[in-house]
Amino acid sequence: MRKKGVLILPKSIREAAGIDEGEVIAEAREGEIVLKPFRPREVEIDPKIVDQILKEENELERRKISAILKEIRD
Repeated sequence: MRKKGVLILPKSIREAAGIDEGEVIAEAREGEIVLKPFRPREVEIDPKIVDQILKEENELERRKISAILKEIRD
């Protein structure tokens, strides 16, 4: 382990576990450190929900920008 907490896994171990850079999750369990491959889950979501979330996010961003511009002008 390096000073900043960086742990280097030998290539043979990474290959055996099937992990690449950024594809590992570390967990502390009962006094042990457990490393396991990170596999994103695929989920189905209604496109209407995605559209609604994006609209809300765009509105929030618009409000933030408006507030910043108002601050600059005042």
